[in-house]
This record gives sequence, C-alpha cells and structure tokens, in this order.
Amino acid sequence: MVQKNYDSALHKLPTDFRQAIMSDKTVKKVWEDITPLARNEWICWATSAKTDETRNRRIMVGLDKMRQGMRRPCCWPGCPHR
Repeated sequence: MVQKNYDSALHKLPTDFRQAIMSDKTVKKVWEDITPLARNEWICWATSAKTDETRNRRIMVGLDKMRQGMRRPCCWPGCPHR
C-alpha cells in the first residue's frame, strides 16, 4: 500500500492534526483533494496559535470548516513562512 503524503509545501503535518484529519472521512477526503499550498495554510493557521488551547480550538474549527467544504482558512493573512 502506498503511503500518501499529507504534509504541505512548507510545513510538516503535526501528529495531533494528522490524527484529527484521519479520524473523519469527510475531512480526510477534502485534505487529500486540496493542494499542498492549501494544506500549508491550514497547518500554519493551526500551529501558529500562541497557546495549546487556541491551537486545539483551531484544529477543531478547521475540521468543521473542511466538513463544510472550505478548502482554505478564511480571514487570515496567510502563512508568513512562504
């Protein structure tokens, strides 16, 4: 079986975010369909939080938004690392 690459163009997908994505079939399908640049935006948005509480909330909100079909986080200036 071929291992899919769920990382982004710049950021490695953290274990907690990966587990959350893999636990939801709808989100997993969206994640597999979006571009590496879009994955980068989600990863950077979630991991740029200053506290664990905010990071966890962003992961949950991100999953919910992906379930609704959003392909990138909105209302965020984008990854400052690119």
